[in-house]
Parts: sequence; structure tokens; C-alpha cells
Amino acid sequence: MFVGSGTLTNVATVLVGSGLGLLVGQRLPERVRTTVTSALGLVTLLIAADAALAVRSDALVDATPRGAPTLIVLGSLLVGGVVGSLLRLEDRLESFGGVLQRALSRGDGGDRDRFVQGFVVASLVFCVGPLTILGSINEGLGRGAEQLLLKSALDGFASLAFAAALGVGVMASAVAVLVVQGSLTLVGLALGEALPAAHLDALGATGGLVLVGVALRLLDLKALPVADLLPALLVAPLLTQLAVSLA
Repeated sequence: MFVGSGTLTNVATVLVGSGLGLLVGQRLPERVRTTVTSALGLVTLLIAADAALAVRSDALVDATPRGAPTLIVLGSLLVGGVVGSLLRLEDRLESFGGVLQRALSRGDGGDRDRFVQGFVVASLVFCVGPLTILGSINEGLGRGAEQLLLKSALDGFASLAFAAALGVGVMASAVAVLVVQGSLTLVGLALGEALPAAHLDALGATGGLVLVGVALRLLDLKALPVADLLPALLVAPLLTQLAVSLA
């Protein structure tokens, strides 16, 4: 398979899954859709916890000073959160969702808030996590698209449930999948074998905690500005390199 096939497959499964979800969602009562969203929140929390455990990986622990992995993740979230807040990433992502809503609603007014919620939540769930990051980079490194193909299957089922609960905004998240995973694949092509396992594990653990914020939103516990934390994924490898140099 050619480089990029994993991302294109993922985009296709999100489109197909969300399309089926829209058909099903029109026949589901509000109580059922709310329950589905809560269930997805719980599963997202489970996935987030599993990803965050990468902070204990042998590669990261052995390469950095004692106690450094947790500090790396903490520092990444703090620095990334400050940068993201200053850049107003959450507001920009929601504004982009509003632009897509107006383009896709064909002037019928649509439910902007529901569209934006579906777009933002689905984009974050599909674009933040170890399979997104590692799968895209590994495909760029020429290691195959197996991880992204697995993610495609998971996202297909998830997009069906999301679209049934949150509407057509979920389908628009395919754009975010294409941009984010395509960009990470290009990063993999540029990096070659330059990024060590410890750096990838720190990045994955940080992404796991960002996903916790997504889960809290899905469970309607706290509306965290999760998109503002996304720069933490760029900060994590940099702080890991600093810790490695001090070891």
C-alpha cells in the first residue's frame, strides 16, 4: 500500500460511519442519543487512561532522570495550555466548525451549536491519541499502515455513534482527520528514524491526558477547552529531549 493509504481509509470510514449514524440518529429518541454519548465518554476515558500509562514505559523511564516522565507530561500540558490559550485554538476550531456548518447547511439555518459540538468533539477524539500519532508517523516512516487501519475500524463505529448523537458535524470531522493525520505522516517522512521511543511515549502519554478532557466533555462533567491543550503534543518531545540531556 502507498504512503497515506491509512489516512485515506480512515477518512472514508468516518464518512461512511457518520452517514449511517445520521440515518439511524433520526429514528432515535433524545434519551437514547444522550445515553450513547455518555457511553462513548466512558470508552474514551478508558482509551485515555491506557494511553496515559505510556508515562511508565521502560523507554521513557530509562532515558530520563527519576521522576522526570511525570514532570515532562505536566510541563507539556502547562506550556502547551498557555500557548494554546494565547492562540485561542479552541475558539478558532469552533469558528472553523461554524464555517463548515454554514457551508453544509445550505442556508437552512441548521443547529449551529450542535454542529460545532459534533465537529469539535469528533475531531478531538479522532485526532488525539496514540493510534493517531504513532500510526501516522509510523506510516510516514515506512513501517506500514496497520495501526491506522485498526484506528479506521474503530473510528468507523465511533463515528456512527457520534453522528447518531451529535449530528452532521461529525461527518465534517473527516476534514480534520485528513489534515492532522496527513500532516503527521509527512512529519514521519521527514523524521526518518530520528525520533526515539522515549519521545514518542512522552507524546502518547500527554495525548492520553488530553483525551481525558474530551471524555469529561462527553460525560457533561466539565467543558474543558481541550483544543487549547493540543500544543502540548509538540512540547512533550522537546521536554523529553531536555530531560534526556540532563540524565
